[in-house]
Amino acid sequence: MCGRTSCHLPIDVLTRACAYQDRQGQQRVPEWRDPDKYCPSYNKSPQSNSPVLLSRLHLVKDADSSERIIAPMRWGLVPSWFKESDPSKLQFNTTNCRSDTIMEKRSFKVPLGKGRRCVVLADGFYEWQRCQVTSQRQPYFIYFPQIKTEKSGSIGVADSPENWEKVWDNWRLLTMAGIFDCWEPPEGGDVLYSYTIITVDSCKGLSDIHPRMPAILDGEEAVSKWLDFGEVSTQEALKLIHPTENVTFHPVSSVVNNSRNNSPECLAPVNLVVKKELKASGSSQRMLQWLATKSPKKEDSKTPQKEESHVPQWSSQFLQKSSLPTKRGTAGLLEQWLKREKEEPVAKRPYSQ
Repeated sequence: MCGRTSCHLPIDVLTRACAYQDRQGQQRVPEWRDPDKYCPSYNKSPQSNSPVLLSRLHLVKDADSSERIIAPMRWGLVPSWFKESDPSKLQFNTTNCRSDTIMEKRSFKVPLGKGRRCVVLADGFYEWQRCQVTSQRQPYFIYFPQIKTEKSGSIGVADSPENWEKVWDNWRLLTMAGIFDCWEPPEGGDVLYSYTIITVDSCKGLSDIHPRMPAILDGEEAVSKWLDFGEVSTQEALKLIHPTENVTFHPVSSVVNNSRNNSPECLAPVNLVVKKELKASGSSQRMLQWLATKSPKKEDSKTPQKEESHVPQWSSQFLQKSSLPTKRGTAGLLEQWLKREKEEPVAKRPYSQ
């Protein structure tokens, strides 16, 4: 499932991160609708507003369906046929939509049939793993692997906050497949735009954390096809809905458990062995420094290709085996990490998967 995300980038940086090519091959950035409703946050929960991409044709008659708009929408789909005057009175949860029942439930089948497909934007999402022995749950932050840009230069020169900001000048947003709908209050008023995130079975790398994950659209082609309802049919678009292994993650503090907490600490990697934030200089500390700095200055419209990642990827170092039933998983990862811990410090050991 997906019940908590982060989308903290300032509006100008977020806009540049969504640059794309239209059907004519022209480089563009999406237009905003109601930009004042966007509230950056490290800890977004259902019923809050989050930015989503949608085809301009949904809002402008005769527009090119390949053109895009960013609009803040309420997380938790309110069906257009809902008759109550208060959306909070909806008796069922529409935060997520299971891919295997998407065509069975009226709340999702109807807007999907109308082409109301959207892409939910986030830095990444949070998921909680239930521990074997206790009832406590360990939160993880999950996101796309990040890469260096030409501007970044060598990672070795990033020995100050100023240089590290250049390394992180091109954060790749997580792009999750969603469905949106438009609800008009029975007694009149502004139309409410709301969305749900489609979920699928977890990929192998995440199955020990949780059995479900968002349907992630990995790459510009997938995003384009999902949004372009004028050219891509529902049947073809649904072929894009499947798990992806192209994600990485690290454990984070329980600070994120409370949705009222909104600070870079929500994203900061923690050491599960000592249960505290890593204080040594290294990737985790620099990531926190970047999150607290000013907006990156450079955008990159191209979808990153697979390259060597320089984000702190703690996946195989810290993953604990879950007691929840899963289809597949990697056994003994924590034991392997503990064995390696005796040989070299965690903060200095390179990531291996």
